[in-house]
Amino acid sequence: MSKLIKMLTEGASCAEAHADPLSVTEYEKAGGFAALKKAASSTPEEIIAEVKKAKLLGRGGAAYPAGSKWEHLLHIEETPKYIVCNADEGEPGTFKDRLIMEKLPLKLLEGIIIAGLVFRAKAGYIYVRGEYRKLQKRLLAAIENVRAAGYLGKNIAGSGLDYDIHVISGAGAYVCGENSALLNSTEGKVGRPRIKPPHLAEVGLFLQPTLVNNVESFANIPLIVNMGGDAYLQAGHPDSGGSKLICLSGHCRNRGVFEIPLGKVTLREAIYDAELGGGISGDRKLKFFHLGGQSGAIGSVDQLDTVYSYTDLRKAGLSVGSGAIVVMDESVSIIEYLKGVTEFFIHESCGKCVPCREGNRQLLKILNKLAVPNLPDHSGVVRQATTDDLETLRRLIRTMTDASFCGLGQTAAAALNSAWKHFKTEFEANVRGTK
Repeated sequence: MSKLIKMLTEGASCAEAHADPLSVTEYEKAGGFAALKKAASSTPEEIIAEVKKAKLLGRGGAAYPAGSKWEHLLHIEETPKYIVCNADEGEPGTFKDRLIMEKLPLKLLEGIIIAGLVFRAKAGYIYVRGEYRKLQKRLLAAIENVRAAGYLGKNIAGSGLDYDIHVISGAGAYVCGENSALLNSTEGKVGRPRIKPPHLAEVGLFLQPTLVNNVESFANIPLIVNMGGDAYLQAGHPDSGGSKLICLSGHCRNRGVFEIPLGKVTLREAIYDAELGGGISGDRKLKFFHLGGQSGAIGSVDQLDTVYSYTDLRKAGLSVGSGAIVVMDESVSIIEYLKGVTEFFIHESCGKCVPCREGNRQLLKILNKLAVPNLPDHSGVVRQATTDDLETLRRLIRTMTDASFCGLGQTAAAALNSAWKHFKTEFEANVRGTK
């Protein structure tokens, strides 16, 4: 069986064939907006029932059941309601949302419009990371074309709903990928996470009920409406239907975005199959892989036969996360790699809470000791890691995971924690006794 699948990315080849992915006419010829028309003649309960049957898990990283999130918002009577698309794709090693916005912008917009119909929303917003300037312009052009075709604006699809979509530019802050920080930034406030509860479905954008989903999640909605939740579920894993876009990077031969059916491909196949990763470049051996972005867990060679699904990866102590798979060969020092991860979180921490702000700095100090033993630092002092440092490292990981304010701090040490389990000897190699 082919390891590749074309469910979500059906039509992406049009862009490669020099067709115009911004053309509403061409999108309609390929079946576009059929789901929107179907949704316009269905009840909100019917649409949500299909999303629940599909068992669509949030594709941004948290993997929260989309159907449950939609149903919760539907039962909130307060209005107006808002729809927000999280396109702040700042997770290193992740670039699948970029592909959707570049080659399938109309499919993304159709999903956001369907959500607007279901909740009779006042407006929709797409929050795009600041580095995606060209994609912001592309989305604005797509919105204009959709509006001109009558699918946005006044009385969309004959539903009686007035609804439009706006594009908001981020400013390059990783923490704004967290939904509540994203909403604060959209409102013009500092992009820092909110205390929850209340949940965003109750008090979200402009303190009104709000639905926040990821780009890939919204792009799957037209597919679910068209084919039905049961068929979508059968195409994937019994606990998580459909397909998943994965981003392969690092030391694999084939780097890029690939679509695979959930539950039908192992990590070994994802990395080594000729249709996917193609194996390790330079004829070296695999040392480890990093799943789901910098906040995800690191896996080892003995986990390669784990099936790529939310359930199977979770059982193995791994996660789908954002869909990133960073492949590293035997030439890479795990300590040096983790230093890069920790430096990233130091740079991206919003600084709101002590466990994240100070914890990451202390982690880096210890990693520096482990990486370059017996060498003097800038002040002439010899850095020597001790067994006490390793114990401090473990305590810091526990404190950050349990006490950080938001998901950034809670998962900042996930890579380090998992690497400790697989490469403990590398951590201990440069340790010399106690203080």
